[in-house]
Amino acid sequence: MRPALVDVVRDRPVVLDGGLATLLERHGHDLSSSLWSARLLRDDPAAVEAAHREFFAAGAEVATTASYQASFEGFAGLGLDRDGAAALMRRSVEVAATARDAVAPDGWVAASVGPYGAVLADGSEYRGDYDLDVAGLRAFHRPRLAVLAEAGADVLAVETVPCLAEVEAVLAELDGTGLVAWLSLTAVGGRTRQDEPLAEAFAMAADVAEVVAVGVNCVPPAEVASAVDLAADVAPAVAYPNSGQDWDAVARAWTGESAFAADDVRRWVDGGARLVGGCCRVGPEDVTALVERLG
Repeated sequence: MRPALVDVVRDRPVVLDGGLATLLERHGHDLSSSLWSARLLRDDPAAVEAAHREFFAAGAEVATTASYQASFEGFAGLGLDRDGAAALMRRSVEVAATARDAVAPDGWVAASVGPYGAVLADGSEYRGDYDLDVAGLRAFHRPRLAVLAEAGADVLAVETVPCLAEVEAVLAELDGTGLVAWLSLTAVGGRTRQDEPLAEAFAMAADVAEVVAVGVNCVPPAEVASAVDLAADVAPAVAYPNSGQDWDAVARAWTGESAFAADDVRRWVDGGARLVGGCCRVGPEDVTALVERLG
């Protein structure tokens, strides 16, 4: 039986995967729809499984599922009812677990819980300028959290959260459930995308036993070290930046050059990071380099 992820990170850093959707794009899949990689859960789940396998083969110990933009509202656009949408969310965990069992049986599966902004598909996860209050955000997240929690993942990856209101909402939904989760924000200059103190977001999680790590993802690599310093005051830190390129929500494309450097991981780990990897545009070769640096 594999040990619980929360127990392992007390002793050593664990390597996450990289950008699943951008790897699928590299392999020629069109992810230009508002559902991004979640569309392939219906149309080509074998491609999703193959991408997970590729990351595990590269040395990743955790697969993050293709449920980042999966929602009842989003799948309704494909003509799916709530049962059909829930089935695809569960499938995201199943295909990741199948890849894990085939390639890295000692690894784990993290069910991605993307922010409300990801479902809007307008880049608002990088702004946090939502049209919902905390109550509305709780209502949005509640049914999806329930489905993913029951699907058998080892941990819920609550990720790319841009504002304190959404932090409050998700924490309220997790508190007292006994579910294992990490909380990861997207931030800049030590502040949320809504220009709130990042340290306050982490502090909000301190009293929620279900949250086993806090940190940042889909930020430029240069933002990670300072965020890890803040996060490690609360819990083991999670850090998985993007490549440092910029996302153009209108063109639905990444621009600029990659700044992801595996050499940076030692600084993150020394600062308290225990879950380390990459996000958008970070590929299997980057994960392999990261593993080598940790070795």
